[in-house]
Amino acid sequence: MKIAQDTAVTLSLKVADANGAVYDDGKQPVAYLHGDYDNLFPKLEAVLEGQEAGFQTTLELAAEDTFGVYDEALVTTMPKAEFPAGVKVGGQIPRPGPDGEPRYYFVTKIKGPVVLLDGNHPLSGKTLRFTVKVLSVRAATGEEIAHQHVHGEHGHHH
Repeated sequence: MKIAQDTAVTLSLKVADANGAVYDDGKQPVAYLHGDYDNLFPKLEAVLEGQEAGFQTTLELAAEDTFGVYDEALVTTMPKAEFPAGVKVGGQIPRPGPDGEPRYYFVTKIKGPVVLLDGNHPLSGKTLRFTVKVLSVRAATGEEIAHQHVHGEHGHHH
């Protein structure tokens, strides 16, 4: 079966940056619902359109096509006195973004009375290399289409 709108696709997906640092080794299969459901980066999904199980490729995508360009406006601080108890460096806390909309910030450093926060995705600003192998393709169920994601093995569990 070819990858097309409303197919459930299972991939081996290795993710590395342009310098070769590996962020996901691809050993754990990933399943997604194909067809503009925001389950995969659009340019990656476009390359997979029409392909079948066994297809392999390596694709390099710029930051603007993945997690976005690094935005300095999303780097901020907060007083340690206002910092929630139990959260450590590497943790996340919800806060309003520069636009007033809620977003999650990563705690990057606790320095004396100040906590440094970063609202960027950890991979924003990076060119990423995806090494992809299509493991399987099947018709999605009506429930998967209604929920806009794959259920079951390697997919979403309710």
